[in-house]
Amino acid sequence: MTKQPYQKINLVIKDKIIEEVEAGLKILFNTAPSSRKRPDINISNSKNLSPKTKKNHAKLMRVNHSGEICAQALYRGQLFFNKDKNIEKSLKNAANEELDHLAWCEQRIDELGGKTSLLNPLLYFGSIGIGGIASIIDNKYNLGFLAETEKQVSSHLDSHIVKLSKEDIKTKKILEQMRSDECQHEISAKKLGAAELPKSIKKVMNFTSKIMTTITYKI
Repeated sequence: MTKQPYQKINLVIKDKIIEEVEAGLKILFNTAPSSRKRPDINISNSKNLSPKTKKNHAKLMRVNHSGEICAQALYRGQLFFNKDKNIEKSLKNAANEELDHLAWCEQRIDELGGKTSLLNPLLYFGSIGIGGIASIIDNKYNLGFLAETEKQVSSHLDSHIVKLSKEDIKTKKILEQMRSDECQHEISAKKLGAAELPKSIKKVMNFTSKIMTTITYKI
């Protein structure tokens, strides 16, 4: 009789793992859905971009696309062990908006003649583990990790917007909306009681982000 509760727990965990694997495969290999219209929908491609500019911008958007892959994984990892309903609601809302970002990046990469990163599966399953660990440690640090991630992503998007050719208004519009959403996610996490992360963790996060962006720009 004493084994029954443990058997039920094991079944629940197995079901959740299967659910996460299925969700991961959909995110990685299916066309991302979008609940909102693209921010650049009313902007026409009136100015032709040079092949060199297209190639560079496609690579920049590939980096952003991989970042959104990581974001989805982080959110799902953070939700895996989370039991706080307020945090769950905030994470799910942010994750849904990030799905829009994923779709917009994917579509723009295709329009620019580029390809998404071959490293996305590795990035996804690595990020879901990081998110899961963050959710186990403490709710406030879980939210702190989310807030710091969004802050660094916003800064990263700022750097990409500056690098864009002035002729590519469509890509700029997409990145500006993404940046606005990321800033709002950071604010939401802080309102829920996000703890300030130690400087050492922030530095590690920043260093890891730089490695990821450098590699996905090339691969």
